[in-house]
Amino acid sequence: MFEGTVRLFLVWLGALLFMAPVSFAMAQNVDGVSDLKLPGISSYATPKGETSLALSGGGAITLSAQLTDKGSDITRGIVWRVFKPEAVNGKLPMVASSHGGTAVFQLEPGSYLVHASYGRAGATKRITVGKDAKRESLVLDAGGLKLDAVLSGGVRIPPKKLRFSIYEGTAEANGDRALIIPDVEPNSVVRLNAGIYHVVSTYGAVNAVIRSDIRVEAGKLTEATVEHHAAEITMKLVRETGGEAIADTSWSLLNESGDPIKETVGAFASMVLAEGDYTIIAKNRDRIYQKDFTVVAGQNQEIEVLATEAAAMDPEEGAD
Repeated sequence: MFEGTVRLFLVWLGALLFMAPVSFAMAQNVDGVSDLKLPGISSYATPKGETSLALSGGGAITLSAQLTDKGSDITRGIVWRVFKPEAVNGKLPMVASSHGGTAVFQLEPGSYLVHASYGRAGATKRITVGKDAKRESLVLDAGGLKLDAVLSGGVRIPPKKLRFSIYEGTAEANGDRALIIPDVEPNSVVRLNAGIYHVVSTYGAVNAVIRSDIRVEAGKLTEATVEHHAAEITMKLVRETGGEAIADTSWSLLNESGDPIKETVGAFASMVLAEGDYTIIAKNRDRIYQKDFTVVAGQNQEIEVLATEAAAMDPEEGAD
């Protein structure tokens, strides 16, 4: 069961691709890329010698990539990297790279490992280059994921207050999941290999969090919209109902179980909270005041805490 309501709409990702010219790339020494993570390849290194591993008279190899085995060639957004398969000091030497769509390399005859990355999707293939020109293709088995969230009743959430994190679909033995992409903006398309992913939607910065498992299908764009049951709450300490907020106030928010979940300082305490019951404690000039309140999903509200003797707490009690 997903936590929250998820609506999935599938459309062909191929409609998002546009025609672009074939790119040509000669092998080159490339620095500053030793932290690249390749599926099935542990590490790589740039060539040490002055001589390039590519020869102008070598065999021409044309590389293309598709989202599915029956899909058309991807025309832009591909990053190609070509490696020698024999490790040097534990790393694979990278001999050529190119950006764009279909790419043509001139390489000396031999065996190579080719990696194509398309966003966060990627594939690796071993190829053999001879004296004659040839063509190789890589099937990425990838699709796109577009995420958004709304409040109850379909009310839009301000994009600046909404973020997504994408994790591996399968949890490790300790229950943790590997983080793939943090801080994904709503309505941005993320390219991923086909599979199931665990998506965490965060509205605000306190406890309005929705978790969902979402499947990405190869060659398609998956659009997922989750529903948050939360509201924006602003709290202020006043001397009378409707009065001005008292400055230099320290705030501590407790959940229904009495656990502290947020602390802040200022005349106003504004935050997004998941629906439920809370207690807010305000401290000003060694006096402590508190108030219980309830957050209703989709109903933004302003909470006034009265700085009166009746609302005041014993400072030692508040410290507990």
